[in-house]
Amino acid sequence: MSEIATASTITMSRGVTSYIARAYNSNHSLAAMPIVTQAQYIKRPIIYIDRNPEESASHNDKSGTKRNSNKSINKHRKKLALLLPGHNEELIVATTIKSAISAGQLKRDIFLVDDASSDSTRKIAIGLLGKKNVLTVRRSGKALAVKKAIKKFNIERDYQWLHVADADSVFSPDYFRIYRKKISNKYVVAIGFVQSLRGNWISTYRAFSYTYGQHFYRRIQSALGMVSVFPGPVTSFRTDILSKLDINGNNVTEDFDITLQVHRKKLGKILYIPKAINYTQDPQSYHDFCKQSMRWYRGFFQGIKEYRIGLHAQRIDVSIGFQLFQTALFVFQILVLFPIVIIETHYFWAIPLAIAIDFVMTSAITLASSVVIKRWALIGVLPYYYFLRFTEVFLYFTAFTEIIILRKSTSAAKGWATEGRRYKIDATAMQDVT
Repeated sequence: MSEIATASTITMSRGVTSYIARAYNSNHSLAAMPIVTQAQYIKRPIIYIDRNPEESASHNDKSGTKRNSNKSINKHRKKLALLLPGHNEELIVATTIKSAISAGQLKRDIFLVDDASSDSTRKIAIGLLGKKNVLTVRRSGKALAVKKAIKKFNIERDYQWLHVADADSVFSPDYFRIYRKKISNKYVVAIGFVQSLRGNWISTYRAFSYTYGQHFYRRIQSALGMVSVFPGPVTSFRTDILSKLDINGNNVTEDFDITLQVHRKKLGKILYIPKAINYTQDPQSYHDFCKQSMRWYRGFFQGIKEYRIGLHAQRIDVSIGFQLFQTALFVFQILVLFPIVIIETHYFWAIPLAIAIDFVMTSAITLASSVVIKRWALIGVLPYYYFLRFTEVFLYFTAFTEIIILRKSTSAAKGWATEGRRYKIDATAMQDVT
């Protein structure tokens, strides 16, 4: 939410099994896109220098007449700002900033908002970006911290696009160069590709899930104009729509909430850029894995409930409705259809046969995913695939029961979901960042 509610995919066999689709967020909840509120407005002169070619185009139309002042101002704005919100990120923030610069983002266009860190996050950021590009705020939580930073740095005034990424991001070498070539005024949102840094068994599982989900489901959703989640670490917004987004902080997954707002308000087209890859840190313990997944699913069902998914004639309703249908079909097959078939036919070999077919299909998908991203370690996910997958299924239905059936409300806290689970990146973790 990317930041970005994920619906799990479970391989099923020949009409007996199917996939629970994963509404890809990324593994990190999106730092909320801001509406300008709070903090005192600080004026500073605009100095227009070092524009990209497309930003330096002539301001005269074909007839030779000068365009209106609003369009001229729009042309003068810089193309893309990167905003990094963080809290206690000293283990990773230097790597994130350096990777952004290497990926083509100018240092002057990178901003960091430090949400009252107690470690060296602010000091490291100032050392790399300079004091004027770093803002420290009182403990606010990610959403409010981003809002304050947007106002402080005059992002809406000075930039055409805003990219907000988590402070554990490692951008692929040409990430921002690819981004700037692709984004245009035809789109209001652009999303890249989230991938997991190398780590332990959970990172491998997530890498497999991300690869399959984004290369398959995300491409289909993009082609049909029904992308179901804007992953927090890889999403950019055209700045002229920020004022139209209501960031109230009530949903625990801001990325999913903003996704539904963009669709419901019909703000415009969404661009998918699969070659723009951002590598992020995933939980390194089973407890943190469950905690993060539960937060995603709660946010997923909060969004469904708040935006009344399924009761509107929009493509996003079809996209999410299809995912919910697959989940319901899976439960029906396992709890109803399977037992009836076995009882009626006395064919008890159906269970091991279905499991065997499912395993073969999962192995084939895993091998294909390994080939696509050239990460052969994905094959090693098979021994524990079903354990983590059914853990997600259990958490999915637990969240469904809480939010939809029991109607419990879950408010976004001011804390950070990443607290206590950052780790220092070594050469092994960076092997895929090429």
